[in-house]
Amino acid sequence: MNAPQPPSRRLQRVAELVRRELSEIIRRDLAVDEVGLLTVNDVIVAPDLRTATAFVGFVGTKSQRAAAPARLEARSARIQQLLGSGLRLKWIPVVRFVLDDSVERGNRVLAILDQLEPPAPPTTHPAPPSTPT
Repeated sequence: MNAPQPPSRRLQRVAELVRRELSEIIRRDLAVDEVGLLTVNDVIVAPDLRTATAFVGFVGTKSQRAAAPARLEARSARIQQLLGSGLRLKWIPVVRFVLDDSVERGNRVLAILDQLEPPAPPTTHPAPPSTPT
């Protein structure tokens, strides 16, 4: 079985450019009180550079989390327009947003591990022997 090929250096560079520009657009144009704190964790660009998937991390309330995908979708045309004006590429990839819950899953795993492993009792160190002066 063949292992999947890693993306080319060009695809990695384009993905990083798109990630940075999307991060800036989201920071500037989406209010935190409206959609929570959104961060672009990763971007995967298709080999033909026509489409990209942006994995967006989220911090906020449950109502903000429920509203975030719809707000991103509603503003996707504006985000796409700003992305096109901010990047100097022949093809500006059409971006699809996906909420990335990997940080939440990681925190959940760490909490489970903490529950399984009780904390070690504090150790007391004996006082060093005193030397006569």
